[in-house]
Amino acid sequence: MLGAGVAKALLGKAALPDDLPYVTGSIGLLGTKPSWTLMQDCDTLLMVGSSFPYSEFLPQEGEARGVQIDIDGKMLGIRYPMEVNLVGDSAETLRALMTRLERKEDRSWRERIEKDVQEWWELIERRAHLGAEPINPQLVFHELSKRLPDGAILSSDSGSAANWFARDIKLRKGMMASLSGTLATMGPGVPYAIAAKFAHPSRPVFALVGDGAMQMNGINELITIAKYRHRWPDQRLIVVVLNNRDLNQVTWEQRAMSGDPKFEGSQDLPDFPYARYAEMLGLKGIRVDSPDGVGDAWDEALAADRPVIYEAVTDPEVPPLPPHITLEQAKALSSALLSGDPNAGRIVRQSFKQKLEEFLPGR
Repeated sequence: MLGAGVAKALLGKAALPDDLPYVTGSIGLLGTKPSWTLMQDCDTLLMVGSSFPYSEFLPQEGEARGVQIDIDGKMLGIRYPMEVNLVGDSAETLRALMTRLERKEDRSWRERIEKDVQEWWELIERRAHLGAEPINPQLVFHELSKRLPDGAILSSDSGSAANWFARDIKLRKGMMASLSGTLATMGPGVPYAIAAKFAHPSRPVFALVGDGAMQMNGINELITIAKYRHRWPDQRLIVVVLNNRDLNQVTWEQRAMSGDPKFEGSQDLPDFPYARYAEMLGLKGIRVDSPDGVGDAWDEALAADRPVIYEAVTDPEVPPLPPHITLEQAKALSSALLSGDPNAGRIVRQSFKQKLEEFLPGR
């Protein structure tokens, strides 16, 4: 009715399908460029059932009028100065609000949003197919997204895996997804997936996990999967492990926020044979270390007769670019590279390629 676009907080990724043309996707540091543009250029902000805390990604104060709906009155008006605060269940309050609204006949804003969204998905696909050493992590998520079965349930761990989950996975109607979006705690990806499988044993479940979280507790949780898998009529439980031997999210935060080069003493992880370990437990292990094998490995995993550990050897220097790069972030990254980051050359090449696709597709 409003001709609006819809951005989604990370915990609300499954609230609306990503294939709706006016859904701009995630908002925030892990968000999309259309969501950033939506917030910068809108004249009204309607916040529905969200405690989204990163106000720097909302409109500038005074640039937009505000209306908020939340079931908890304490959450109203704390992120943005709202003119109208409505306490109630989101769905019921929206139904009541709809009777007071008139359909906006000028759809030019909606058309602009839909154009931005279409261009964003095209950019994401191009970025996923850019070369890396050896595998671009975006490609792993892009190829999964194309193959997600109906009714899929996804969990993501904290870390760089959450970036690709937020941006490269296109959820459809009927799918579910969650992660530790409030605390950004490491380690819940595999336990969340196990819980989902117990709650919905006939639905396919995917855990998207980095090797840091996998070494923290995910490896042990594979024993749990092996013990209980016979209770599940649908054996499709797939744990994706990004094996890049780096605590990647923190490495990038140190570079882009603090201007510090990667400190190998704290950031390097030992290699571990995740797929081979899965085989020892009676699960199926698949290890892929070439971009040419990513799609076929997904087909093999989805056709397996038992839970799968999908180990992808990925490049830690593919940058999780924010939707908008601030001058401070650019200065910090430059400082990190000039201070002797051990992979400075690869970082520059990967960052340049990612941004170039935004302005000169296919170059």
